[in-house]
Amino acid sequence: MGRTKAASVGAGLVGALVFVEFVSGFLQGYYTPLATDIARHLTINDADVNWFEAAQLLLSALCVPPLSKFGDLVGHRRVLLWAAVVTAVATWGIALATTFETYLVFWALQGVFTVWLPLEVALIYRRSLGRPDRAAATRRATGIIVAALEAGAIAGALSSGATSAAFDSLWLVLAVPAVLTVGVVAVIVGFVPDAHERQAGSLDRRGLAWISASLLMVTGGLSLVRLWGVGSPWPWLAIVVGLVALWPFVRHELRVPDPIIDLRVMRRASMWPVQFTALLFGVSVLGAQIPLSTFAQTDPAEHGFGLGLTASTVAPIIGGYVFSMLIGALLFARASRRLTPRNCLIGAAGLVGTGYGALVPWHDTVVQVTACMVVAGLGSGALVAALPAAAAAAAPEGRTAVATGLTNTTKTIGGSFASCIFGVALAAGATHATAASLSGYYTVWILCSLTAFVAAVGLTFVPRLAFADPVDVEPAR
Repeated sequence: MGRTKAASVGAGLVGALVFVEFVSGFLQGYYTPLATDIARHLTINDADVNWFEAAQLLLSALCVPPLSKFGDLVGHRRVLLWAAVVTAVATWGIALATTFETYLVFWALQGVFTVWLPLEVALIYRRSLGRPDRAAATRRATGIIVAALEAGAIAGALSSGATSAAFDSLWLVLAVPAVLTVGVVAVIVGFVPDAHERQAGSLDRRGLAWISASLLMVTGGLSLVRLWGVGSPWPWLAIVVGLVALWPFVRHELRVPDPIIDLRVMRRASMWPVQFTALLFGVSVLGAQIPLSTFAQTDPAEHGFGLGLTASTVAPIIGGYVFSMLIGALLFARASRRLTPRNCLIGAAGLVGTGYGALVPWHDTVVQVTACMVVAGLGSGALVAALPAAAAAAAPEGRTAVATGLTNTTKTIGGSFASCIFGVALAAGATHATAASLSGYYTVWILCSLTAFVAAVGLTFVPRLAFADPVDVEPAR
């Protein structure tokens, strides 16, 4: 079989994973426009929909470390198939749920799909074993599947409105993503090869218990801050307990020979800046999208700021941002070849910081906001693709899924922190019952910009040729 440059690790594998990530993006884009319809279907208040997001964030943060570890031990394809089956069952459960409680359970379980991308990057990296351009081939293939994820998010957002208009029954509307998840299971069974050799080692149950307790308390506490308010002491107590639980976790992980997260690897110069960047990147990529939508739909005639768009006319801004992420994901491999992977990561973080920073003076028109978000989107798309690929290249053989999975976990934690802080900032100083304050939006944009630039500075500590293949290094003259 001839190899193309874009899919040099195997066209069949990459093609199958393109479909898997397209469905992953579809799931992420499909439900948001239907939030009000779902609330009416379940006879709950619109605010109660926040519980679904909180539950899914919790389970996502908890499931990625153990499933990534299992992938390294028993096979990435096998665990990917397990995760796809659970996601399909949960997505059908969402379609058929009739009560708040059952919907909450199935929505949380659907969060297992967050482990798909780390396992896929590990599959790609293992498939390229023995290639002189192994890291570059992984970057190219990862860029393709991340572009498919962004395309799926666009398709999901657009098709949810169309199917809602076409079908009177909500369960038929919600059955569309459920059918696609069944297709994911079929594609993995039929087209993803299982070439894994079982690795020596075992699951570090005590380490898993400590990190799970810490993640549960921290992410749960952050979710409760959004739901109960900053004045309640219980969310903050949960966060403190979760942070304290990291101390025995670290001590345990440094003692055992096969830890669930190898902290000795994580403190390498080629690894810790990647995880640090993922944490800070979560602030903008997960925490800033709802504020963007609400700002665009704020009426400037009434509040003195905003763009006065509707749910349908805000599409050019959201679409421009997501489409630019797709372009950034596709271009980052070529840019890495020319600039080195480290410099590409630094540049991508700089684009995110520049885009959000530019919103502070330029947010008065649709053109200004769209231009700023396109700049941020190019960097964001590159980082979504680059971070797991960089973690895979920096990890020891047999530990790639854990390293790539940790980028997802830290990104989720960063997004949870941002969601909490942004909610408080937007509410502070608001003079209207429904609109947030302009000072709150300034806070969102400034924090997104600062965290991106801090990440860029952190990435300068990465060795110059980290994540690069020997063929990428020009001989000395």
